[in-house]
Amino acid sequence: MSLSNTALFTPVKLGILELPNRVIMAPLTRTRAINHQPNELMAEYYAQRASAGLLISECTMVSEGTSAFGHDPGIYHQDQIDGWKLTTDAVHKADGRIFMQIWHAGRAAHPLFNNGREAVAPSAIAIDDVTHTPEGKKPYTVPRALTVEEIQQVVEDFRQGAINAREAGFDGVEIHGANGYLIDQFLRDSANQREDIYGGSLENRTRFLREILDAVTEVMGAGRVGLRLSPLNSFNSMRDSDPVEWMRYLADLLNGYDLAYLHVMRADFFDQQHADVVSVARNTYQGHLMVNMAYSVEEAGQTIADYQADSVAFGKAILANPDFVERAKISAPLNEPSPETFYTDGAEGYTDYPFMNA
Repeated sequence: MSLSNTALFTPVKLGILELPNRVIMAPLTRTRAINHQPNELMAEYYAQRASAGLLISECTMVSEGTSAFGHDPGIYHQDQIDGWKLTTDAVHKADGRIFMQIWHAGRAAHPLFNNGREAVAPSAIAIDDVTHTPEGKKPYTVPRALTVEEIQQVVEDFRQGAINAREAGFDGVEIHGANGYLIDQFLRDSANQREDIYGGSLENRTRFLREILDAVTEVMGAGRVGLRLSPLNSFNSMRDSDPVEWMRYLADLLNGYDLAYLHVMRADFFDQQHADVVSVARNTYQGHLMVNMAYSVEEAGQTIADYQADSVAFGKAILANPDFVERAKISAPLNEPSPETFYTDGAEGYTDYPFMNA
């Protein structure tokens, strides 16, 4: 193992937590929460991966009727709180740490997943794509623009989601501000064409996020709150006219919140926008910087050794390797992920990936 790789496996403080290593399990939608209910299978999946420094759960709905995937979990009623306790208890029993990613899909929520309920967004602009629905592939619908009063209700949903996540035993929450979902829709100018206090300038476009940060950090304490951003990602028809300045503005803004971490996705799923947003974040943001998207173990270690980030989130590699940390430490071969089982509803391709010594 090289000296740079060694850096990946050193302890680090993240908010109020002491992590044994800097390997983070990225939030990964897996659609095993039938009827939006967390369950024992999910608890097994997360507990298997508890040797990572921190697990971040899949995106979890704070508002009922906002499903984008069909079997995405929620955190808006007591049964879901109780169901998630299975996961947090199992992870903690395995000596792990876990944050819940709290989320609102906005215009990515299709009515066919939500008993006909229309999608909402900052502006009435549809995602220019099709999505899988119970009736097959369908175009995204044109969302209804939220009123100011409705925006305040969503902020309260995030607050209550954080309260519920705390009751469910999570060590903290990650606010999902990335990948073209509701917060990101407000943040980036391709999706936000409002002319009120929530649109136009960066100050106005960040207002919704600031209100959510205020509400969630009041509930959790700042050291238990992270935020994920994707300044370049064009997924869900997203774009910003100046992603570098956007990243700089957000990073400076977040210095005022003393968060557990800022989680930055460094690239674009579709390779349409290019910029070095990680360096902008590192040079501006004064707290724990987590980075993500297609890092090898070697690059991740070098990134940390060079003080370009404090931790690295891995997605598919941990999905397919419950003992990823142990394998990475000795450069052992990795299981290959099975994309055809990413979004199915059983144990296959979920909890049956072999451990190194199995």
